[in-house]
Amino acid sequence: MKRFDIHFKHLHSDLDKGEGTVKYTLSGDGAGTVFTIDETTGDIHAIRSLDREEKPFYTLRAQAVDIETRKPLEPESEFIIKVQDINDNEPKFLDGPYIASVPEMSPVGAYVLQVKATDADDPTYGNSARVVYSILQGQPYFSIDPKTGVIRTALPNMDREVKEQYQVLIQAKDMGGQLGGLAGTTIVNITLTDVNDNPPRFPKSIFHLKVPESSPIGSAIGRIRAVDPDFGQNAEIEYSIVPGDGGNLFDIVTDENTQEGVLKLKKPLDFETKKAYTFKVEASNLHLDHRFHSAGPFKDTATVKISVLDVDEPPVFSKPLYTMEVYEDTPVGTIIGAVTAQDLDVGSSAVRYFIDWKSDGDSYFTIDATEGTISTSELLDRESTAQYNFSIIASKVSNPLLTSRVNILINVLDVNEFPPEISVPYETAVCENAKPGQIIQIVSAADRDLSPAGQQFSFKLSPEASIKPNFTVRDFRNNTAGIETRRNGYSRRQQELYFLPVVIEDSSYPVQSSTNTMTIRVCRCDSDGTVLSCNVEAIFLPVGLSTGALIAILLCIVILLAIVVLYVALRRQKKKDTLMTSKEDIRDNVIHYDDEGGGEEDTQAFDIGALRNPKVMEDNKIRRDIKPDSLCLPRQRPPVEDNADIRDFINQRLQENDVDPTAPPYDSLVTYAYEGNGSVADSLSSMESLTMEADQDYTYLTDWGPPFKVLADMFGEEESYNTDKVT
Repeated sequence: MKRFDIHFKHLHSDLDKGEGTVKYTLSGDGAGTVFTIDETTGDIHAIRSLDREEKPFYTLRAQAVDIETRKPLEPESEFIIKVQDINDNEPKFLDGPYIASVPEMSPVGAYVLQVKATDADDPTYGNSARVVYSILQGQPYFSIDPKTGVIRTALPNMDREVKEQYQVLIQAKDMGGQLGGLAGTTIVNITLTDVNDNPPRFPKSIFHLKVPESSPIGSAIGRIRAVDPDFGQNAEIEYSIVPGDGGNLFDIVTDENTQEGVLKLKKPLDFETKKAYTFKVEASNLHLDHRFHSAGPFKDTATVKISVLDVDEPPVFSKPLYTMEVYEDTPVGTIIGAVTAQDLDVGSSAVRYFIDWKSDGDSYFTIDATEGTISTSELLDRESTAQYNFSIIASKVSNPLLTSRVNILINVLDVNEFPPEISVPYETAVCENAKPGQIIQIVSAADRDLSPAGQQFSFKLSPEASIKPNFTVRDFRNNTAGIETRRNGYSRRQQELYFLPVVIEDSSYPVQSSTNTMTIRVCRCDSDGTVLSCNVEAIFLPVGLSTGALIAILLCIVILLAIVVLYVALRRQKKKDTLMTSKEDIRDNVIHYDDEGGGEEDTQAFDIGALRNPKVMEDNKIRRDIKPDSLCLPRQRPPVEDNADIRDFINQRLQENDVDPTAPPYDSLVTYAYEGNGSVADSLSSMESLTMEADQDYTYLTDWGPPFKVLADMFGEEESYNTDKVT
């Protein structure tokens, strides 16, 4: 295959002898639509115009065939037809029109924007696509680089306040800008952005304002404005009052929407005190540009003159708040204070006072409408209400609608009428092993009266309890006291509770006092003083046994007692059945038994009636019960001398009872009412016996072994306790 670069030329085969036997064919891009071939001569023709920008080249294939057999005479040849460019496209700004900005007062050559034009012609062929830029409109403010299209400022110090918007016409021309080249244009809109190059200026040097004296605090009383030709944050202005006259009465703030200075009132105005004020106001920019500091200070000042207008005003109280004091139970009608209000206007009017009936204290106090004196209308009780707060209104007689109000605070002073009392607790505990001088409880006092500054409470023991006390009271002089032990150890078996009367006095006038009884419970404690038990039952628990062991022992005892009771019940039931076998004469059914009876009250073991039956006594004159063996009592005390007649009397009665079958059993108690004449003891009654319980000596119990040692200690401690007990 042959490749030809053909530009509308003749196509010829070597086998074509000009005899008309060869036919030429054409195929490929644009064959038959753009290009055609003469079948006889091989000439190629374009049947329509070509556009390089649409298709820069075409690839075609040509072949010579036999006109009769249609067989190829030569291989197919491929060739390319290139479309040659001509300058038929002008430069175009694809991104136009443009918008740009540059800060005002920029120096010459400051960058603004870069524009770019595109030419569709072939840049490799001639100058058809070589573009040159120029400014058609916008000089002498801006310039453009002919090759790069960069726009820059051409004049220094362009002022936005003079002219803000610029429209620049840019041209792009191909053929290197030569004559005959095609050109395209675009518009660039350039805006000068603002910089803070202008200070604020007041349009006038003096501002006059008129303000009523009744204007409320915080209200706006006027506006002033400084003009700044800058824009945005560069035009933001801050206003301030120059120190001097009016600086304490007025304030100025900036309205962010209008950039005006709003004058406000800081303190109330009074026409009668001062009728005019003059002061200066300064306006300055918030955001300064250091490049323009050399131009001078960016601030301005103006004078403000304010004239105060007279207004009819309500009366004015001499104080913003009145505080008074009165003792409780003060007689009704007592004057406790007064309020004063004046009309300060020119030609002052009289003032009338009255209580605001909507307040809480109106029923307890009254006020004199002319003088303003306040007095009580009821008896006051501090414990019920300690403070009263209400309002008093003052109005002008000439204009009752003009009123003013003031708060009254009345404190009810306390009269010492209640005695102090012990604060809880009223009960405390003391350890059995406590030592003398030990503090077992700290107590304080409470008083329902209002305690003034320096109120002191004193504590002491009541006089009747001060004789040999078990406890005492130690006053700490700080409104507290301590309960102090006075004995070396305490015993719950001897006394479980102690009652300690404590006298408390206050320091007010008149002095009030009260006696408060504290209950002190004796408890078992460990060596560190920690309370282990305060129950009475715990006194009799064996020392050293745990709770589980004690429960086991008690359970065993209960079981044994149940067995014994069951056994006794069975035996008694058996004896009863035996006695009841013969119903004809129950007296013949007395059975001898070896059980010890329970005295006269024991009627279950035998029939006491059988012992008293006369027939039985006649048949059997001897006693049926068991005579007890003589009991050796340990450590008998020697008998009292000169009691032979009593001894004889008792022996005689004993012998009579021993042989008397109608006498009660041996274990019965026999009472003798005999008293001998001239007896040394005077009476056998135990009430006046010379032998008292305190005279008994229980030390012999220790000889009976360890089980009786605890019993001996118990009776010994009780004897010592009876000698020491006072309270």
